[in-house]
Amino acid sequence: MQATLTFLGTGTSMGVPTLGCSCRVCTSADPRDNRTRPSVAIEYGGHCVVVDTGPDFRQQALRAGLRHVDAVLYTHSHADHILGLDDLRPLSFLHRDRPMPLYADDTTAAVLRRIFDYTFSADSKYPTSARVQLHPLADVLPLFGATFERLDVLHGATHVNGFRFGSAAYLTDMSSLPEATLAKLQGLDILVLDALRHDPHPTHAHLQQSLAYVAQLQPKRAYFTHMSHDIHHAEVQALLPGNVFLAHDGLRLEFRIA
Repeated sequence: MQATLTFLGTGTSMGVPTLGCSCRVCTSADPRDNRTRPSVAIEYGGHCVVVDTGPDFRQQALRAGLRHVDAVLYTHSHADHILGLDDLRPLSFLHRDRPMPLYADDTTAAVLRRIFDYTFSADSKYPTSARVQLHPLADVLPLFGATFERLDVLHGATHVNGFRFGSAAYLTDMSSLPEATLAKLQGLDILVLDALRHDPHPTHAHLQQSLAYVAQLQPKRAYFTHMSHDIHHAEVQALLPGNVFLAHDGLRLEFRIA
């Protein structure tokens, strides 16, 4: 089954342009240097699965023309990945027969319940809360005829979630990949990796580190995301191997999901 992966956002937690910064990337006229917080949408067979709803989700969904969302998967509980949950409200109202399912690990679910208490609390009297329901994130999750496999990813000392779906994998907010995860990333058409900046960082992969993972895993195509204002799109892209690309907001990729 054919699928489309849309990069809703490819930036860091502070976004690009970054507030208060006048560097050449933050002031660039190249729209590829304008990066909202990281998220992707996977569309196939008339369904749409979103990974993470950051603070820019409303803007991203409008730009991508998302008319419905059937499920959301969460990588972890950091603000740049969850704070747009409330923007799911109008989309969730379209789910007349059941609440929109959200899949999160225990830590992320606890944070979502605390921040969005008016959505999840049984005592909430908020009349137009999002019609959503939290579900545990299983290691293997069948959704609408495709399978999403949870991948263990290290974000500094914290374990967060990446996902493989068919011939593609999405690994944002990663500093290293356990051996068990590397074994599950063989034979990919598309590999999406964190590549924050040129210099090493304690909780994110940097450019050369992500290039090393690409050389090791040999996907047909690799795309880098979660990029800071240290990454000038045109200049860095010119230095990359022929099968490696910098993603940008709004980029759409075709692949097989099942």
